Amino acid sequence: MTLVVVSILLGLGYALLMVIYRSGWAAQPEFQIDPSYSPVTFISVIIPARNESDNIAACLESVLAQQYPKELYEIIVVDDYSDDDTAMIAGRFREQNVRCIRLADFLPAGGPIVAYKKAAIAAAVSQSNGSLMVTTDADCIVPEMWLAHIAAIYERDHPAMVVAPVIYTSDKRISQIFQLIDFMSMQGITGAAHQLKLGNMSNGANLAFSKKAFNSVGGYAGVDHLASGDDLLLMTKLSKAGAGSISYLKSAGAIVSTAPQPDWRSFMQQRIRWASKSGKYNDARLTLVLVLVYLFNFMFPVLIVCGLYNPVYLAVAGGMLAIKALSEFYFLRPVARYFEKEWVYPWFFLLQPVHIAYIFIAGFLGFAGVYKWKGRKVK
Repeated sequence: MTLVVVSILLGLGYALLMVIYRSGWAAQPEFQIDPSYSPVTFISVIIPARNESDNIAACLESVLAQQYPKELYEIIVVDDYSDDDTAMIAGRFREQNVRCIRLADFLPAGGPIVAYKKAAIAAAVSQSNGSLMVTTDADCIVPEMWLAHIAAIYERDHPAMVVAPVIYTSDKRISQIFQLIDFMSMQGITGAAHQLKLGNMSNGANLAFSKKAFNSVGGYAGVDHLASGDDLLLMTKLSKAGAGSISYLKSAGAIVSTAPQPDWRSFMQQRIRWASKSGKYNDARLTLVLVLVYLFNFMFPVLIVCGLYNPVYLAVAGGMLAIKALSEFYFLRPVARYFEKEWVYPWFFLLQPVHIAYIFIAGFLGFAGVYKWKGRKVK
C-alpha cells in the first residue's frame, strides 16, 4: 500500500502545481505599447546559424521587415562552421545593417570547444554596436512589431534580460502536433513561473539582454563547458549575480514562430539536449518542480508493472492518468487561447500516453547528457 499512498501524494502535488501555474499565467499582465511610443534603444539582433541554408533567408527577411527604425538596429548572423550555403545566402543581403561573421575567426585553431552556440553569441556581442542584444534562431520567423515590443518593455523596466514567447508551427502530423502541445505548455509555464517567482525559464529563440549585464557577469564564463543552456544558464547567472531584473514580455505582437523537429528521433534528441541542463541551474525551485514532474510520470510504468500482479495498481494508474489529463488541460486552456491553438484539444487527450513515455525517456537519457545536434555528437 505504500506505493498507492506515494502515487496519491504525487498526483495531488502534480494537480496543485497545474492549478498554481494557471493562476500564474492568468496573473501575468499582457504588455501593450503606448500609441505615442518612440524607440531610442539601439538593438543588435544576433542569429547563430549552422547549416540553415533552407531557413536563413526567410528569417532575415522577417527581421528586416520590422516596424522599427532601420538606424536603430543591426543584424549579426554568426556562421557556426556550416558546410552548406548558409553564409553565402546571408551575405547576399546587402542592407547596411546586416552582416555575417564566421565563428571560426573568433576561436583558436584546433582548440577544444563544446558550447558552439554560446561561443557564437559571445562573438556577436563582442562585435555588436547595440546596448541591447536580442537573440533568435535561424529557423525562426519574427512578427513586424517584435523589436518594438522588446524595446518598449526594456525602456520601461530597464531589466538585465527580457524573456518573450515562442510558438511552434504545425503541418498537422502527429509528431508535430505533439511537439506543439508540449512546447506550448512549456511557454505557459515560463510565463507563470516568472510571475510567481517559481524558477528561471527562457528560450533563446526570443530573448533579449543588455550588453552591460552580459559583460558584468563575464558572459558565459563558468558555463561554457556545457553544450546547451545559452539562454537559461545565462539567465541564472544574471539572476544570481544581481545584475538586474528580468522581465517577461507577454504580448501577441512579440511571439516568434518556428518549426518543430521534423521527426520523432530529432525531437527526442532536442529534448534530451534540453534535459541535459537539469542539475546545472543551481535553482532549487526549478529543480524541485522537475523532480516532482519526473517522479509523477515515473510512477506510471511502475504501477503498470505492479498491476500485472495486482489489478489494484492498474486502477491507481488509471486514476493518476485522469488527474494528469484534467489538471494539465485546466492549465493549458488559457495558454492555448492566447496562442490561438484551441484546435489541439482533442489531440491533447489522445496523446497523453505518448507524453508520459516521452517524459520518462527524455528525463532519464538527459542525465546521461549524450546526444546529437546539428550533426555533432555532444556530451
